[in-house]
Amino acid sequence: MLFSIIHTTSYKYNNNVTYCHNIANLKPKSFIGQDLVKHTLEITPNPSSLHEDSDFFKNSITRFSIQQQHKELIVTAKSLVERNYGLQPDIYTSKACQETTLNDALAALKTLDAEVLDVRQFVLDSVLINKISDDIHQYAIKSFKPDRSVFEAANELMERIFNEFKFDPKFSTVATPIDEVMKEKKGVCQDFAQIAIACIRSVGLPARYVSGYIETLPPPGKEKLVGTDASHAWFSVYIPSFGWVDFDPTNNQIPKDQHIIVAYGRDYYDLPPLKGVIFGSGNSKMSVSVDIRPANEVKG
Repeated sequence: MLFSIIHTTSYKYNNNVTYCHNIANLKPKSFIGQDLVKHTLEITPNPSSLHEDSDFFKNSITRFSIQQQHKELIVTAKSLVERNYGLQPDIYTSKACQETTLNDALAALKTLDAEVLDVRQFVLDSVLINKISDDIHQYAIKSFKPDRSVFEAANELMERIFNEFKFDPKFSTVATPIDEVMKEKKGVCQDFAQIAIACIRSVGLPARYVSGYIETLPPPGKEKLVGTDASHAWFSVYIPSFGWVDFDPTNNQIPKDQHIIVAYGRDYYDLPPLKGVIFGSGNSKMSVSVDIRPANEVKG
C-alpha cells in the first residue's frame, strides 16, 4: 500500500517574532516493511538555515532557523510511504515471540549482548514516565505473570486499556501526568501509549513510544475529509531473541499496513512533531492538519 501524507502545522502570533529556531520530527522512517519513497518539507517564511540530522534514537530530524520578522509560521511535511507488513518477521509463527515468558525475558536482559545493552535504556525512567506508582504496577501485574508469554501479556494489556480507558481529547494535554490519566482512565492515544509503557517498565521490561500516523477509513458512502486525521502514537515492547513488537491500545490492534512510523523514543517528550524557541512577545495560536490516504486517491 502506497500512502500520501500531508502534515501541516501553523503558528499565528499576536506580535511579530524576530527570530526562531525549530526542530521538526516529521520524516517517516525506512525499514523492512516500510519504505520512504519521497519527503519534502515546506516552510513559510523561508528559513535562513536548514539541515537534516539524526537524534539520539536515530530518528531523522530537520533543524531550521528563521531570522526575519514574521507573524505566522507554516510547516508542511509531504511524504509518500510504501507499507508492506508482510515483509516483516511474523510475530505469530515465531516461537521466540510467542513463547518467551517474563522470567525468560528478564534473564536475557541481564546479558551483555550489544543489542540488549542498547534496549536497557527503555526500562529507565524518562521525562514523562518516571516514579512509576504502585497503582500502575498493580495494573501491570494483572497481565504480566512470571511464566506467561510477554506477547500474550502485552496483547492483553493493550485490550484492557482499550476497554477500560475512555478516549477524551478534552481531558488531557501533553503535560498531564500519567498518574492522573491512570486515576481518571481517560485521555488520548499519547496517554494510552505512555500508560502502557509505564506498566511494562514497572515489571522490568523495555518499552518505547512510537509516533506516526494511522489511516482512518471514512463511514460507508462518505468522502474522506482533508484534515480529519491527526498524528498517532502507540507502544512497543522488546522481546529478547525476537525484537520489538508494536501494539496500538487506542484501536486495540497490532499495527500493520495502516500504521506509518515516524519516530521512536522513550515518551512523547522525545518526539514532538515540531518544537523550538522564539524571540517575541504575546500569545500564539497553533493549528494542525494531517491527511493520510492511499496515493491513488490523491488528485493531481
